[in-house]
Amino acid sequence: MAIITGLGNIGSKYKGTRHNVGFEVVDKLADDLSISFSEEGPFHIGEGSFKGKKVILIKPTTLMNRSGKAVGKILAQSGLSPDQCLVCYDDINLPPGKIRLRPSGSAGGHNGIKDIIDTIQTDQFPRLRIGIGSDFGRGRQADYVLSPFNEDQRIAVDQAIDQSCEAILTFLRAGIDIAMNDFN
Repeated sequence: MAIITGLGNIGSKYKGTRHNVGFEVVDKLADDLSISFSEEGPFHIGEGSFKGKKVILIKPTTLMNRSGKAVGKILAQSGLSPDQCLVCYDDINLPPGKIRLRPSGSAGGHNGIKDIIDTIQTDQFPRLRIGIGSDFGRGRQADYVLSPFNEDQRIAVDQAIDQSCEAILTFLRAGIDIAMNDFN
């Protein structure tokens, strides 16, 4: 069994923004696996399977910077360990469309990841970072991540979302090390 968590902000005003690319990955994966979501507490949840392995998809309904509450709750409910919970999120340190898998690590300045680490008291969980670039002026990061992609970026990010879903399926089938070898 594995949990796949996509980070983002709930609400139509955030749909299609850079900060919601984690939601987009999980939504695409849900479509690919014919999984539908229902709201349950601090997250939208969907359950299904891939190659006989149970998969839980979640999208926190908290704001991005409070994602730890949802991850902590799903880990407690499922009885799974943090290393069985892959978190997908946007990363300004990667160019638009680039993805990077890691088995663990620091928050790297991402407040949603920092909140997860603080809440579950470990940084030992796999993550899939989707590049959104950093084309913003000093002090404009919040405006940048909450704005939509331009046309060229959108094309690159849509390809990255497809590639991310393939990477997640490899993670589910073969583990983080194989997925990293195949997709990094």
